[in-house]
Amino acid sequence: MKTNLKVKSSQKKCLLKKMISWRRIFQVAFGVGLFLVIQYGYLGLGTVVVAGSVLGIFLGKFFCRWMCPMGLVMDLMVGADQPDAGGRSGASLYMYYKLGCPIAWISGLLNGLSLFRVRKSQDDCVNCGKCDSACYVTANNHATSFFEEGKINPSETYTCSRCLACIDACPTGALSFGVLGCKITRAETISTMQDKS
Repeated sequence: MKTNLKVKSSQKKCLLKKMISWRRIFQVAFGVGLFLVIQYGYLGLGTVVVAGSVLGIFLGKFFCRWMCPMGLVMDLMVGADQPDAGGRSGASLYMYYKLGCPIAWISGLLNGLSLFRVRKSQDDCVNCGKCDSACYVTANNHATSFFEEGKINPSETYTCSRCLACIDACPTGALSFGVLGCKITRAETISTMQDKS
């Protein structure tokens, strides 16, 4: 029982998971702020394209899902966080609405090279598949998987927009974003999995 409390406590303290749960708040704040800055002429659209593309070197296609005003509108229009009738996330539609954006083109191509991408610790993975169930990339591309051997890491594909739902879904802390992770010790992981069975 003490171990379970410790796991819950460590998960609550994890900054990365808190950031993921606040993604929509960040997206609204940055999106509305960026729209107003462009609208009132404080910043040119060309500068935003260059800055968003440069950001792709470090974070990949992060801009689309965390900062873009149009990304926010599209998320709301297609219900990107709501499952469809088949139980899949509506976010599977997300990639199709970003084809006209130069920031999406450039940062998407940088996904496989960016400094921050989703990485898996094989020692901590219990092959539960929750990461793949939460990921809209794996729903559309069956050649990708976080946990299945021999498949492509979904975060390295063009379509990953760094929503980080995979990390949020991981019960063991096996997934991290660059150097950011929610490390849970092996003993805590085993205890948690045993209690769930």
